[in-house]
Amino acid sequence: MGMRVEEGATPSRVDGFEVGWRDDQGEHRLPLADAVSVRFEAGRPVRSFPSYRRQRHFPGLYWSSTTGGHVGFESWLERDHAMLLDFTPQVTGLLSQPLWLFWEDERGKRVSHAPDYFARFEDGRGLVVDCRPLDRIDARSAAKFAAAQTACEAVGWGYRVVGEVDQARMANVRWLAGYRHPRHGADEGLVTRLLALFSVPSPVVAQAALLGDPIAVLPVVFHLLWLGRLTADLSRPLSDATLVSRSEAL
Repeated sequence: MGMRVEEGATPSRVDGFEVGWRDDQGEHRLPLADAVSVRFEAGRPVRSFPSYRRQRHFPGLYWSSTTGGHVGFESWLERDHAMLLDFTPQVTGLLSQPLWLFWEDERGKRVSHAPDYFARFEDGRGLVVDCRPLDRIDARSAAKFAAAQTACEAVGWGYRVVGEVDQARMANVRWLAGYRHPRHGADEGLVTRLLALFSVPSPVVAQAALLGDPIAVLPVVFHLLWLGRLTADLSRPLSDATLVSRSEAL
């Protein structure tokens, strides 16, 4: 989702933006146009999350199967969107609080914004993501989001402002995330047999039981669903009768 900003609130050219980021060598800052080739997804967060008594948000760390490391989040909403990016097979890199954007507003005041996530796709595309319940975006936030969109589009990155996710889909993704670790796909022979078994859409539990105890087989099925090697309709709650099939991409 992109958002509009009042005229004059954001630079009209990419050279009006600067970007700051961190990596193992330290802190860096360049005009945005000169930093397009930077692998922001491989850097370090530019800011940390505060933690204090009675805070309203819930910061934490999510273990990403994409990166093999932890991705920070500052709320359950951010956690859900980190999980969704991790669940996207085409995403190859992911970092929270990946960079600072700097620009001047129409009054000449310096403005800064740290987006929530930077994701890299297997074709090289970059995606910048801000998470915010859509009914809680005030004018100040909307202006920052619009400036971020302008900056991202100027250098060929995607940009999204994302809010609440469909509850059924998110519940399914959270369930499958419990089986995201590679250990669930370690039995290559069983993986091969499952991919063959689900060559046509079939009820998940009954079909998995053909290869052994469902308690042992289903975690591998869920892992393959997480990887996108098997597919199912996630718009409805997963159940014993959910039809699962091999992905057409295989």
